[in-house]
Amino acid sequence: MKIIIAAGGTGGHVFPGIALAEEFTEKNRNNQILFIGTKRALERNTIIPKGYAFEAIDTSGLKGKNPLTMVRALLQAAKGIFQSMMIIKQFTPDLVIGLGGYVSGPVVLAAYLMRVKTAIHEQNSIPGFTNRILGKIAHHIFISFDYSRSYFPSEKTVLTGTPLGNEHLQASRVSPPAGPFTLLILGGSLGSRQINGAITDALQDLLPLKDTITLIHQTGPQEVSLVKAAYHERGFAAEVVPFIDHIAGTYQRAHLIISRAGATTLAELMVHHKASILIPYPLAADHHQHLNARILVDQKAAQMIDPDHVTGKRLAQLILHLYHHPEQRAAMEKNAGSLGKPHAAQAIVDHCYKLVA
Repeated sequence: MKIIIAAGGTGGHVFPGIALAEEFTEKNRNNQILFIGTKRALERNTIIPKGYAFEAIDTSGLKGKNPLTMVRALLQAAKGIFQSMMIIKQFTPDLVIGLGGYVSGPVVLAAYLMRVKTAIHEQNSIPGFTNRILGKIAHHIFISFDYSRSYFPSEKTVLTGTPLGNEHLQASRVSPPAGPFTLLILGGSLGSRQINGAITDALQDLLPLKDTITLIHQTGPQEVSLVKAAYHERGFAAEVVPFIDHIAGTYQRAHLIISRAGATTLAELMVHHKASILIPYPLAADHHQHLNARILVDQKAAQMIDPDHVTGKRLAQLILHLYHHPEQRAAMEKNAGSLGKPHAAQAIVDHCYKLVA
């Protein structure tokens, strides 16, 4: 098979796309994969080192723009559709899969116009604007949360979960973490100023744990020095990095995770059976991260702090409580694991094979 995967904008779209590419390659080494993304460095620097072909198109989001910017975005989208049609004509794919985000729109629409089989995947509980539109024309729709089902035609919608890379599936079989209590702080691929500030503010109240815990903190590129200095000043042992390249192994070191509530991160937490404190991104479209997090909270698989009420003291209280109540962490880990869908990529690829048969 020849497959185009449209994925770009954020790691939450790119990494599931790579997981699907791995599964298609595992299914048949002769399968050919081409990624289409934006011109951002994230896609190029993540996809090409994995050995996959990559093409970039011009496109941008349409939702929530003023009239002038909307006209420019529509013109750019039209250009993106034309560019996608030229790529599809040259590559002649059997299937085009959109992983959500605005890059999926022109690519999947171009494939539809050229009568190529199409599928989309929605990671979040509330579908994004692009996928709501593409759901009307795509042949298959794969979802991560059952909550999303009502937004799409039922006859072509399948609950699969979010595809994760092989490194997650292999690492998730490793035994529970040993050594000192380790707290992992994540703020998404670009980091989170809010989470960085909350955890550094929490350090004063966490001083009783200073000699018994280790922290691993992904800050994003802008605040590495600032956060390092805060840990050093308080005397905490901390690994502070702008980005964690091999996150699967890092999850296995962690006893508790503080994170945003992006769908891919939640899928990783569930597959790795991890207890977490979730702080949803307040500006996520349709507040979908709140609902993503609420699904785990309702199943007692996570705790959540509303981003409008995040303080260092509140965060420290939750960390201290879960540190001193390992039985509650163990229950959260068990519940998170019960929600995980480690075979999502395999399920999606199997459905795609049936689609093009």
